[in-house]
Amino acid sequence: MLPRLSINAFDYNCHVDLIKLLKQEGELFRLRKARQKMSELFPLTEEIWLDWLKDEIRLTEEEPNREKVYELFERAVKDYICPDIWLEYAQYSIGGMGSPGGIDKVRSIFERAVTAVGLHMTKGQTVWEAYREFENAILSTVQPPPGRIPSREEQELLNTQLERIHTLFRRQLAVPLMDMEATYAEYEEWSEHGVSDTVIHQYKKALQQMEKCKSFEESLLVAEPPKLAEYQAYIDFELKEGDPARIQITFERTLAENCLVPDMWAKYTTYLDRQLKVRDLVLSTHERAVRNCPWTMGLWKSYLLALERHGADHQVVSDVFEKALNAGFIQATDYVEIWQAYLDYLRRRVDFSKESSKELEELRGAFSRSLDYMKQDVEERFGESGDPSCIIMQIWARIEALHCKNMQKARELWDSIMTKGNAKYANMWLEYYNLERSYGDSVHCRKALHRAVQCTSDYPEHVCEVLLTFERVEGSLEDWDIAVQKTETRLNRINEQRAKVAEKEANLARQEEERAEQRRKAKSDKKAQKKVQKGTRFGEKRKAEQDDYQDEWNDDSEQAPKRHRGNGDQTTEEYMETETGLFGRNAPPGYKPAPPGTKKDQAAAVAAAAAGQRHNDDKPELRNDNSSVFISNLAYTLEEPETKLRTLFETCGPIKQIRPVFSNRGSFKGYCYVQFESPVSVAEALKLDRREVEGRPMFVSPCVDKNKNPDFKVFKYNTSMEKHKIFISGLPFSCTKEQLEEICKIHGTIKEVRLVTYRSGKPKGLAYVEFGDETQASQAVLKMDGMEVGDNKISVAISNPPRRNLMDKPGSSRPTTDMMPRQVFGSRGRGRTQLSLLPRSLHRQSGAVSKVENGTTAEQVPAAASVSVNAPSETKPLSNSDFAKMLLNK
Repeated sequence: MLPRLSINAFDYNCHVDLIKLLKQEGELFRLRKARQKMSELFPLTEEIWLDWLKDEIRLTEEEPNREKVYELFERAVKDYICPDIWLEYAQYSIGGMGSPGGIDKVRSIFERAVTAVGLHMTKGQTVWEAYREFENAILSTVQPPPGRIPSREEQELLNTQLERIHTLFRRQLAVPLMDMEATYAEYEEWSEHGVSDTVIHQYKKALQQMEKCKSFEESLLVAEPPKLAEYQAYIDFELKEGDPARIQITFERTLAENCLVPDMWAKYTTYLDRQLKVRDLVLSTHERAVRNCPWTMGLWKSYLLALERHGADHQVVSDVFEKALNAGFIQATDYVEIWQAYLDYLRRRVDFSKESSKELEELRGAFSRSLDYMKQDVEERFGESGDPSCIIMQIWARIEALHCKNMQKARELWDSIMTKGNAKYANMWLEYYNLERSYGDSVHCRKALHRAVQCTSDYPEHVCEVLLTFERVEGSLEDWDIAVQKTETRLNRINEQRAKVAEKEANLARQEEERAEQRRKAKSDKKAQKKVQKGTRFGEKRKAEQDDYQDEWNDDSEQAPKRHRGNGDQTTEEYMETETGLFGRNAPPGYKPAPPGTKKDQAAAVAAAAAGQRHNDDKPELRNDNSSVFISNLAYTLEEPETKLRTLFETCGPIKQIRPVFSNRGSFKGYCYVQFESPVSVAEALKLDRREVEGRPMFVSPCVDKNKNPDFKVFKYNTSMEKHKIFISGLPFSCTKEQLEEICKIHGTIKEVRLVTYRSGKPKGLAYVEFGDETQASQAVLKMDGMEVGDNKISVAISNPPRRNLMDKPGSSRPTTDMMPRQVFGSRGRGRTQLSLLPRSLHRQSGAVSKVENGTTAEQVPAAASVSVNAPSETKPLSNSDFAKMLLNK
């Protein structure tokens, strides 16, 4: 533990583990030291404080030193508003009531306790009852023995004590508390003169208030931690009611259970700043806020403003600012903002009517230090300045120009701003020009605009227009001529550059298109050459050829895998095996297998089957894209995919058909289509995306025609910084989603946990965890980075996926051949059963052919060897009926 703490003293969990270990070993001295160290860095929870206090109380029984315990209690009650700690404090003080002033001290502690937690709806009653029990014990000491008439002094003491108890009953009954009916019954029994009408009225009023709050209290009792939604509803209710004390106790109860939620601290401190405005309460709450959530810049910024608002000492404000710089913010811009807040504070302290003062020198020194800090600390840590527009330097320049009348310093600052990469931006030059217009002279205005014309690259026309307008108002004819010449020269150069860039881009696009065309042509020639080589040979049976026929699953769906038809030599049984057995398609209605016969009979059978199949494909109800989903990434070894997928997707709605896709060899290809009766079922089916099927994540996507929607991406993740999400690397491969969620949920509300896997489903040791908001994610990074999970040390950072390459972006100029559908062959090339329905006499040679076949030129016959299914300008793929007509014509 100690080596880890020496490396990172802000490891909260390590402190907790060290305290537990030392308590088990009985190392009381080291235990006290460890608790002391932790309390200096963090607010301690109620449990840690109670354990510490009880241990210290036992130690002081042997070595009486009550003052040390009192000091410890005072520190404890400042961290959170906890009824149990206040009750323990009051009860401990009763043990010292025998010492001088002991009774008054006990009463003082009880009064502070009921003020702090007496309004706690569920636990406040225990503090009130303990207070009354203490006063009842005092009453028993001042009552005279039975039968003896008390003296006048004794009677006065007795009456005073009785009035104290009466007052406590009345005060408690005026507060809405759970089970307050029992307290009222106890008061009726205790009071000898009954309950006054005033007390009854206050009691009924409190009882009505308690009934209003009862539903909120009941919802808190049944809710699971962190109960933020329930507490927020409770706070909203109390804000409408408008009772400051009840609003305060509700906020305190919320923060006791959600101490690491910066937004809740921000809401509480804002309420105190704007409504209560009680100095001690406001500042103590701000201090507790930054102790609980030191990584949140906004809380430090509010703290600095509150200190200034309530007139805190300058040294105190400076110390708080230094603590903020060491708090460990998660963004470079956070440091810019905290510096701005501190510099604003220092500026407001300066009396600019004096030419020189201590405050002015301190302000200038702070500005100079802030720039060094940004360069040396922030840029080295984050790789960026956090202030690319140099806002801090701009403010400094304006202060020098406006308040100090020091334009020389302002111009030096603007020169520095421009050298930091801002000279190309028109808005930066115009900002400088406006400063010169307000506090400088026309000479420097003209100089600034001339430099702007020369340097600006984003909006040069705008600065040119500003220069010409300036010269129209203030310049001489010579100034006007110079301005016109410079602007024309600059704009001509800019237009030439733009034309060159446009020409270069056009050339690149043209070259890419030419390369793509060459690749298409080479591929087409190669395909034609292969078909020639595999043509009819003497004495050999004609081999199967592949057809580029595109599957017509539906008109608007994404392109499905290619299918391969048999030619005229294929038997009817082979045809039925391919179409019905392998592809899972039913035979056409009315079709009956014929016995083997002549080629003509077989061709007729094939044609009839093709016509029937076309009839099926053309039915609109079988091709409804709106009610279909595409399933992919299934295991090739999945047995009975249709049955298993039906079981899986039946919960989404009635299924019309499931169509698994098989290869020509009969093996499952890992994807299929599911069509539902209603489009409503599609949304439910998409929720099953990434569901594991036999150890492999299944991809579920809508059916979209990518030819009509080229930019459609189903699995598209964000490539920009996601501040509400963390990225974890180095996880053991055995880590499950549930185990990771258990580790992360202590840092906030978990919305999603995603383990990154290979397509096979095997883990990569990476994960993304999405939290409820960015502050929770930031806290998780601070707490989890470097922690050990199993035997692995993990790395945790805010999710910032790397940007995709240009060629991977939608709309990028990919080679056209890359977008063509892959021809899926077996491990040994194209199989013999991948047959073509194109007759032998229609095979086209690689060269141009003008021979007439059956009254039609060969060029008009769409041969498979020359058809590119993805080229929109080329011949459309043949349908089933087209092949049937050609066969029948033969």
